[in-house]
Amino acid sequence: MTRILAVDPGDKRIGLAVSDSSGTIARPLTVVKHVSRNADARTITQWAEDYEVDRILVGLALDAAGQIGHQARKALRLVEALRAVTELQVDTWDETDSTSTALLLGGKKDDMTDARAAAVFLQEYLHAEKP
Repeated sequence: MTRILAVDPGDKRIGLAVSDSSGTIARPLTVVKHVSRNADARTITQWAEDYEVDRILVGLALDAAGQIGHQARKALRLVEALRAVTELQVDTWDETDSTSTALLLGGKKDDMTDARAAAVFLQEYLHAEKP
């Protein structure tokens, strides 16, 4: 398995989480402030390099019908910006309800909620990828 950086994109903050090198455990990493799509892509890429990840996983917030809505389209534009600045594989994963789950786990909204949300959907991804 490879080390993965998960990205929970938001309008104000971007949560980051990382897996261990065995691809078993996800942990919250940090929250960065949203600046612009291109600046965010460069910042995310720098975190990816610092943590020597092999892949970036961007969360897609699907709408109530499971379709790509406004927020998911923004995430897909971030995916395009990331692919323009890195050779790393950039994939997407449904992050629906990850913030709600992170709040249940964390007890309250705080500075790391978005990073915990990224860890939630990264852990779901890791479980789904295991045979």
